[in-house]
Amino acid sequence: MTALISRDELRAAIETGAVVVVDALGGDYYAQQHLPGALALVENEVAGRAAGLLPDKDAAIVTYCSNPACGNSEAVARRLTGLGYTNVRKYREGIQDWVEAGLPVESGVAVH
Repeated sequence: MTALISRDELRAAIETGAVVVVDALGGDYYAQQHLPGALALVENEVAGRAAGLLPDKDAAIVTYCSNPACGNSEAVARRLTGLGYTNVRKYREGIQDWVEAGLPVESGVAVH
């Protein structure tokens, strides 16, 4: 099981630039809304895109998806850990919790 991060911890880390946030939903979900500065990376793309998107294997990385019922964030986190990333955590509550708390989101398509 991937270590968890709370909404407040994540918000503080985003504000200070101390974390790389990974949106595990991707596609239209990412385009509609995502956490500030989040990178889109879905499970079946991890092997091919992780090294380019996330060159520092010791960087603080947080994965998230829609809500606690969504397994995408855990799947991406496990893949990253399997590739040797050492500091991966998961925001289990996901973007639904973030939006309900009134926190800012961004929209637009992912840059590859």
